[in-house]
Amino acid sequence: MIRTLDDLDAEGAALGVRVDINSPLEDDELADDARLRAHVDTIEELSSRNARVALLAHQGRPGGDEFADLSTHADRLDELLDCPVDYCDTTFSSGARERIDALDDGEAVLLENTRFYSEEYMSLDAEAAAETHLVAKLSPALDAYVNDAFAAAHRRQASIVGFPETLPSYAGRVMEEEIDVLGNIDESPEPRVYVLGGAKVDDSIDVARSVLRRGLADAVLTAGIVGNAFLLADGVSLGAASAAVVNERSHEAVRQAGDLLDDFSHRIYMPRDVAVERDDERVEIGLDELPAAEPAMDIGARTLAAYADILEDSGTAILNGPAGVFEDPLFEEGTRELYNAATRSEMSIVGGGDTAAALRGLGVDGFDHVSTGGGAALKMLTGETLAGVEALDQ
Repeated sequence: MIRTLDDLDAEGAALGVRVDINSPLEDDELADDARLRAHVDTIEELSSRNARVALLAHQGRPGGDEFADLSTHADRLDELLDCPVDYCDTTFSSGARERIDALDDGEAVLLENTRFYSEEYMSLDAEAAAETHLVAKLSPALDAYVNDAFAAAHRRQASIVGFPETLPSYAGRVMEEEIDVLGNIDESPEPRVYVLGGAKVDDSIDVARSVLRRGLADAVLTAGIVGNAFLLADGVSLGAASAAVVNERSHEAVRQAGDLLDDFSHRIYMPRDVAVERDDERVEIGLDELPAAEPAMDIGARTLAAYADILEDSGTAILNGPAGVFEDPLFEEGTRELYNAATRSEMSIVGGGDTAAALRGLGVDGFDHVSTGGGAALKMLTGETLAGVEALDQ
């Protein structure tokens, strides 16, 4: 059983709360605070219940451009929350433990980037994670652990799977909602339609394979580079430019898409037309007019019309990945209109990651659930167990 905040006696307790506020940065400043906003309800609730909150989080990857400290994140959380949020430039040292001990009821402190320590970037089983310096040294300063970081729940990192071995552990409100929605996808209204687009071709094909074989999907609508891979597998000659883009992403995509078409062609839908850039304008080309010298950048109006009819008649629409190069104003139409159509289904779920960012950029809303996790959402939607969720299941 996974315990939630409803089961937690928070009054005066020192809580280690794992959040995922890993965000895009520009000139060392937050370019998007959506992930911080997602955790506001959990932190506010714990503060209002007079807990002393020590926030654990990561930012970027070692060696990456966005591998940075969390001082900017702490400042933004302090602005977003009614409770005060301080920043501590260490994670599990005596300084961090003393800072937690000094918290007044209702206050919070954001500890330093967990990935500044090499142990956090290792994949560990729960027992080994509990023996890391992070968990072993920080646990004695805490009364309980709350995991609200669904977006990192597919990783076996110390801050995700180690603390439940040493402390009473609970799911935060973000984690609770994600598990409730994505973990029970087989109980959602039928027919279920999956929209798979974007550039992560192998991941999308894995999702298609899983949901089709498990009988979760009544239809899979393909778009973006994923759609192009299926068109190539079906024998459509898109042109050398489009084929090169697919092969750059995955050398196996076309073969794997072909295998799925052999078994599930009646449930897999492919674009009926594509949009390219020609003389600085958007030009839509039907399949009978291909190949094109230019790469396919979006789906066209015929595809949109066909897909919209399917989505509007669906019980559940599950969306992952944009329909094209939505960052370019010439090719934002496919993603915007496709996702607008999905909001008219009985229940609409967005798989997070790049898709959620695309929707924010295009100003599309009205979904029943927008996941905070990209990789984690995909794994849960394909029936895999997430390490962070498994660790909470006591």
